[in-house]
Amino acid sequence: MSSNQSMGILDKVFHLSENNTTVKRECLAGLTTFVSMAYILFVNPIILGDAGMDAGAVFTATALSAIMGCLLMGFLANYPIAIAPGLGDNAFFTYSVVLAMGIPWQQAMGGVFIASILFTLVSFFKIREIIIDAIPQDLKYAMAAGIGIFISFVGLQGGGIVIGDTSSLVAIGSFKVPTTWLTIFGVFVTAILMAKKVPGSIFYGIVLTAVMGLVTQIIPPPESIISMAPSLDPTFGVGVTNMASILTDPQMWAVVIIFFLVAFFDTAGTLIGLAQQAGIMHNGKMPRIGRALMADSLSMLGGAVMGTTPTAAYVESSAGIAVGARTGLTAVVVAILFAFSMIFSPLLAVVTAQVTAPALIIVGVLMTSSLKEIHWNQFEVAFPAFMVIIGMPLTFNISYGIAFGFLFYPILMTIAGRRRELNPLIWVMFVLFLILLYTLTILKF
Repeated sequence: MSSNQSMGILDKVFHLSENNTTVKRECLAGLTTFVSMAYILFVNPIILGDAGMDAGAVFTATALSAIMGCLLMGFLANYPIAIAPGLGDNAFFTYSVVLAMGIPWQQAMGGVFIASILFTLVSFFKIREIIIDAIPQDLKYAMAAGIGIFISFVGLQGGGIVIGDTSSLVAIGSFKVPTTWLTIFGVFVTAILMAKKVPGSIFYGIVLTAVMGLVTQIIPPPESIISMAPSLDPTFGVGVTNMASILTDPQMWAVVIIFFLVAFFDTAGTLIGLAQQAGIMHNGKMPRIGRALMADSLSMLGGAVMGTTPTAAYVESSAGIAVGARTGLTAVVVAILFAFSMIFSPLLAVVTAQVTAPALIIVGVLMTSSLKEIHWNQFEVAFPAFMVIIGMPLTFNISYGIAFGFLFYPILMTIAGRRRELNPLIWVMFVLFLILLYTLTILKF
């Protein structure tokens, strides 16, 4: 087949001409997006490893779920948006569900699987779009910012910059520890790259921090660089086999709903924001959003079976869009690059918590940029948003932060004389979160 024929097929499948783009531009955008988000291959195993999961299996599940999500987004929805396991969701899984609530990771993964089924059903019946429209935009911004601060806090702890303290709860870490200085080096390097607007700054920051760790012998060298991808056996199907036990556990009902809601809002907000950047919004609505949501839902379901937390549309897709991405060909290129990256699993040994900590801190900064969109001059809006934002890191629980906001919002809006602005679904969520908050706290204490 000649190159012209190949170009013609790609143009027909992805409508390149209609979107004023080319194969070369889409491929370059795909490479840019991949480099910008490749850190998840190493960060996800570290975070889920803290929950007791096998890091090698999580590495493979992360790559495969990203491949699945990107291919679905590319061919089904034809959007230049990449999908992979989300940082907020894995943080909630490990630090809120497994460590804080004491739920075994196997059972927690069963919760992810059930949430994935619900996710797929509401996407198929287009209920997801209705709920997205009902949620106040200010609370969506607050959720993104709160998760960002939470993730940064996790990075500061993991890197040793912030430590626990009996008198003040937290305190600054020891600068006599070499690994703490490695984290500080990574933060400065990544921040400098970000300030210079280097595409893939977070990924390069991880690489340079790992190299510094190897050079200074803080990190021992890996036994090899290339090998076959690790087996999925330790995590594959665990969520499915533990699904039945959740039906009789009220504590897990709350976890399932929180998984569903966190993943729900994460992707919804990101999709809309990226569509706005790419100029593909029409009359305030995103064409083919149903297909995009279905692509995300199916990849989340596949990831839950393989052994990883919910997938999400990645804000790093904005890097590819900035260099001209307009079609699903970009997402397909990202999928191909994730497939190629699977042979580099031995590098997991050098990507320690101190190496990934700078990435978490920087990603937190990016997520909190949504703070500027909140109507701080309206107290009935500002206070619920603030409770969401501050509740997540201070309770070390994403679900509590979200609940705080949804409990205050309808009450303050009603008192402020703005009851008619409330969608009836807000009151449904008010009752739901009241029950969830009560259940979580009673079962914990």
